[in-house]
Amino acid sequence: MVIGLTDSFAQQYRVSLLTCDPGEEIYSSFGHSAIRVLDQETGRDRVYNYGTFDFGAPNFVLNFAGGRLDYFLSVSTFDRFIAEYNYFHRSVREQELDLNQEQKLALIAFLETNYLPENRNYRYDFFFDNCATRIRDVMEEILGNQLVWHDEEQEAVDKSFRQLIDEKVFYMPWSDLGIDLALGSRLDRDATPREEQFLPEYMEEAFARAMIEGDGPTRPLVKNERVILDFQPANESLGVINPYLLFWILAIVFTAITFIGFRKKKLYIGFDLVFFGILGIIGLVMTALWLGSDIPSTKWNWNILWAFPGHLILIPGLLSKTLKPWLRPYLLFALILADAAVVFWILGWQSFHPSLIPLLLVIILRTNYLYYNVARYKLGAA
Repeated sequence: MVIGLTDSFAQQYRVSLLTCDPGEEIYSSFGHSAIRVLDQETGRDRVYNYGTFDFGAPNFVLNFAGGRLDYFLSVSTFDRFIAEYNYFHRSVREQELDLNQEQKLALIAFLETNYLPENRNYRYDFFFDNCATRIRDVMEEILGNQLVWHDEEQEAVDKSFRQLIDEKVFYMPWSDLGIDLALGSRLDRDATPREEQFLPEYMEEAFARAMIEGDGPTRPLVKNERVILDFQPANESLGVINPYLLFWILAIVFTAITFIGFRKKKLYIGFDLVFFGILGIIGLVMTALWLGSDIPSTKWNWNILWAFPGHLILIPGLLSKTLKPWLRPYLLFALILADAAVVFWILGWQSFHPSLIPLLLVIILRTNYLYYNVARYKLGAA
């Protein structure tokens, strides 16, 4: 902990915000923020990083999915921090903060106290408590009412949380699809300028607009800016195997087998067993996230309208040699759920991943076909 530093000693400190461009892995695809504190007299150069987590922690996947994963504040040398981003070809920019001596002392003391073993852990929330928002909150703690963000100067973006995420993962289509499947309708409201700061890029822009008032002449929070590492963005592509292409191929296949089945008076239920079985399993996962996760964003997820857990009962129902009395009513119910998903999407109650359009068409097509023909054809020969 920094204790008893004099004002003259504090003058040797240089404090800055580091903003790092996104990486190629999903956990790094949204960028990163950190605080740099340079002692210009001794050369001690440290980076305070609120974005640290332990892959090897017990039950890592379950805790992450359940919203019970702790991140922690770590400290490294500036050289080591930059070496990592240089290795992965990720650009890094620096904004030096125009803090007075007292503010620098308070910030350093806060960070060192926060770094104590009993203080460094915190319960991570991707949207509201992450590596970027923690730094914003630290600055507000130190500067109080003297820090004015001037969000009114920001050009209105009118983007929802989901749209802000999509900007970063569009060229990771499977990851983008997974995020859209896991997170519910709460993401489809417009984020306020403050809420946009969960993304380091928007935090960087907020720092550039901010002013310090009330401790002398009003001045910008950022004294100067510089680029530390500058790499050209990688060529981005959806890849050959992506959900857009794959799901449309699937829709064409199901359309073809439905047409052939209609001509030959057969159901070809083998395709339906696999298709609705997968949808049911996805629905079970989404239900578990809705009910069992501490992450608010996994609640009210209307993807469950088309990927419904109850679809699993179609497997024994379609395999049965005799027509179960509940089978046709359930097929009608599944059709209504898929239609409801389309209505929810059109009305803006929840935005689904665009690649899901052909899957919704398949659900509507097959539930219709099975509903009108399941009693007409012999199931065992389908």
